[in-house]
Amino acid sequence: MAKLALFQHEPYCSRDCCAGISAALGDVHDITIIGLKDLSLACLMRFDLVIFPGGRGEASQFQNLLQRHIQTLHDYMDQGGRYLGICMGAYWADAYYFNLLKNIRCAQYITRPNAEIRRSYPTLARIRWNGQTEKMYFFDGCTFLGDFSNSQIIATYGNGDPMAILQGAVGLIGCHPESEAHWYHSKILKTAWHEFRHHGLLLNFVNTMLAYKPAPSITSAADLTPVESALKTIIDLTQPFTRGTYQHINQIARSALRQSRKSP
Repeated sequence: MAKLALFQHEPYCSRDCCAGISAALGDVHDITIIGLKDLSLACLMRFDLVIFPGGRGEASQFQNLLQRHIQTLHDYMDQGGRYLGICMGAYWADAYYFNLLKNIRCAQYITRPNAEIRRSYPTLARIRWNGQTEKMYFFDGCTFLGDFSNSQIIATYGNGDPMAILQGAVGLIGCHPESEAHWYHSKILKTAWHEFRHHGLLLNFVNTMLAYKPAPSITSAADLTPVESALKTIIDLTQPFTRGTYQHINQIARSALRQSRKSP
């Protein structure tokens, strides 16, 4: 049983989506609902994985809600954390927001060539998940564009664009596998209720993420220890300053520390 943090903040990461995720994963893993006040490194380090679910609203609200927490999330990921984003949470992995992906950008699926859905409303998207055809709940979710040589495409939309991907410790899903029966309220949607089958897909996805271990570095830890120690000292000394040159030095040191931990 892993410890999972589930971020909830209405309406962007909604109670409905959190309830669905809890229903899909809660029998196997220990889930704790967290909010903005819990986005500290000390809190996040208690968890094996943090989940940012979907909801309603514009992804651009990130700047007001979460921009000040970007560094905290990067520090968490650098120390072995994992990030799962679904719908809104998947958008927020993009370079414009949390910046968690390498050589991949998130894009609005309904704007893509040959997308069978062309406007934003609750509906069903035709997908293929590990080779199996499904109709999955969709509400203006994203797709992913770029270089997938270091990533795994788990599911695709009807036009072939990626719908669910894994890149290292980051997992992203554009649709809503956590959807519950009451989401399928219209006559058209009722016939497509998956009877919890999609919950199983989400659980398998999460278990795959939890099994991920970073590849060992060719550069030995001993070689990097003096460098990392120096960078940490710089970070500590410049941390009290929030503007100007010291802030810039702090950011450079943090970036260099992250790169030293990822060195091949």
